[in-house]
Formats: sequence, C-alpha cells, structure tokens
Amino acid sequence: MRWRLIRRRLSVSAPRMIVRSHLPWPLRWAVVALMVGFSAALALWAFEVGKGLAGLPQNAAAQREELARLRAEVDRLGRERDAGQGLAHAADSLIKAERAAQERLAQQVRTLEAENADLRADLAFFERLLPTGNAEGVAVRALQASVAGPGQLRYQLLIMQPGRAPAEFHGRYELLLSGTLEGRPWSLPAAGGPRPLQFRQYQRAEGLIEVPPRAQVRQVQVRVLDSSGALRTTQVARL
Repeated sequence: MRWRLIRRRLSVSAPRMIVRSHLPWPLRWAVVALMVGFSAALALWAFEVGKGLAGLPQNAAAQREELARLRAEVDRLGRERDAGQGLAHAADSLIKAERAAQERLAQQVRTLEAENADLRADLAFFERLLPTGNAEGVAVRALQASVAGPGQLRYQLLIMQPGRAPAEFHGRYELLLSGTLEGRPWSLPAAGGPRPLQFRQYQRAEGLIEVPPRAQVRQVQVRVLDSSGALRTTQVARL
C-alpha cells in the first residue's frame, strides 16, 4: 500500500504542487507603504512640474503675494480709470462751455454786422440827402409813399436844415392825397390833420394813412409850415 502511494506521487498522475515563498505580515505592510509613498511622491512631483509648466506659483505664499499684487494692480487701474473719466467729463464740460461761448460771440458778431450794415446804409442815405452849400432854410430831402394794404398808405419823409448849428425849428407838416375815386378826380388832406415838427438838423417821420377803399392814390404832397403857419417848403411823391 505504501509503495503504491509513493509510486502514484512519482508518476504523471500525481497531484500538482505549488511552492510559495512565505513573507511575514509586517514586511508585507512595509512594502505596501513604500509603494504608496513612492506613488504619492511621484504624483506630487508631477503636480509641481505641471504648475511650473503652466506658470503658476510654486507655493501658497507665492500665490498670496501674486494675488495681493494683482489686487493692487486692479486698484491702481481703477483709480487711473476714475481719474481719466473725471478728466474726460471736465474736458467735455469745457468744450460745451466753449462752444456755447463761441455761439454767443458769433451771434453778437452777426448782430453787430447787421447794425453796422444798417449804419452804413443810413450814412449813405444821409450823404446823398445832405443839402448843398448854397441851400437855405428847411427842406424836404426825401419823401416816399407806398400802398400798405386795402385802404392804407404808408409814407416816409426826411426834413433837414442846413448848417452845423441851426436854430431849432418848430412847426408842423401836413399831407395832401390826390388821385381818382370811382373814375373821378379826387383829393383830400390826410386824416389826422397836421403833424408837429421840432428839430435842429433833421427829423424823420413815417406813418400809415387811411384812405377810402375805392380810392386810387396817385400823388402824395407834403407841406412844411413854421409855428406862424407860413409855408416853408413842399415836396411831391408820385405812386
């Protein structure tokens, strides 16, 4: 029996046998701890290398310094932006004020130019109407009349005295209208009667005269009388 067991073990049909090396449990835990520590160190090294490649700070202190620097930079840029906006607002206000002043000056210049043109026109008008050296007494230097509307006639006249320091004239002027009314000759003193005059060198007069609606005025005559009622001069304007 024993011989059969020995021969079976030595034959091909003998059962397989596995040889394992036996390590103590403390040694196994030490090996596992070494492997875990090596893996953690490798992972930390890879993380640090990755941060270096990405340009990130290498530690928390550097991160805090970088964050503080960035905040200070943001504050500085914000102050510069506020200062720039203040300067821009001030410049805009100055530009608006300057434009308003320029517009006022331009308006004043236009007004002065218009007044200067009027003065030049008046000067030229008076130069044309100045009496000659041998003229004497009161004279009507200009008389204009035009139809202002139905039943209305507008007139303008200029009465002058020659000399540099003539005596003050006191008197009056009256207007006489003539033309046709319903196909017949017609004449009538202007409504309102004589108008007073008081001047030394010249006096301008103008106004509106009421006329009959159907009348056609052909001529306007002005007569200047002194304070005693004596006729001093006369002038006629035809329409």
